[in-house]
Amino acid sequence: MKLDLQKATLVKRYKRFLADVILKDGTVTTIHVANTGAMTGCAQPNDIVWYSRSTNPKRKYPLSWELTQTPINHFICVNTLRANQLAEEAINEGIIDELTGYKNLKREVKYGDENSRIDILLSDSNKNEADVYIEVKSVTLLENQQGYFPDAVTTRGQKHLRELMTIASSGKRAVLLFAVLHSGINSVTVAKHIDRTYANLLIEAINAGVEVLAYQAKIDQFGIALHSKINFF
Repeated sequence: MKLDLQKATLVKRYKRFLADVILKDGTVTTIHVANTGAMTGCAQPNDIVWYSRSTNPKRKYPLSWELTQTPINHFICVNTLRANQLAEEAINEGIIDELTGYKNLKREVKYGDENSRIDILLSDSNKNEADVYIEVKSVTLLENQQGYFPDAVTTRGQKHLRELMTIASSGKRAVLLFAVLHSGINSVTVAKHIDRTYANLLIEAINAGVEVLAYQAKIDQFGIALHSKINFF
């Protein structure tokens, strides 16, 4: 995924969806933040912000925060909308070995008993294999050289695990795909110190047959792409 981004300096993030930045000309302006998480370690004052500009005249805040560049030169994609896009791109390009060979890919398909939408559904009427239900999660939390998910208590994530367990019990493939969008993360584990309920549910889900994959992204101000599998434990 190619990006056309401009550089700014972070002042602060606030109200979850907003941040103030200093542009190259010294102007302070407000930009949109497409991220509902805690963004721990991704939003420190004076971090470099890489932002995109929307041409939609109806948008109140035309600038969107896409990447953070930290003082030690880690790149982090903080726009969580990118995770599903990157997953779809990687599947279509055959990057994710475990998810190759399916002709049909659909996004945001309704499913489950808890009024959910699966991020990606793979199917192929010419194959004997079952449909593949894929829930994509963005990983950006780095602590003590270890990547973690989630970065905050996530009741929505807990619901998705329950839905995936039901899919697995029906004989279809259920996949939890961690899209690792922090260049400093080389392995992922569940953040039981943040959300113990999620951690316990994830163990239950794995035992029920839910597959867990983690793929790392290459990231810089010119583009992002999932490129290699890393360890989940």
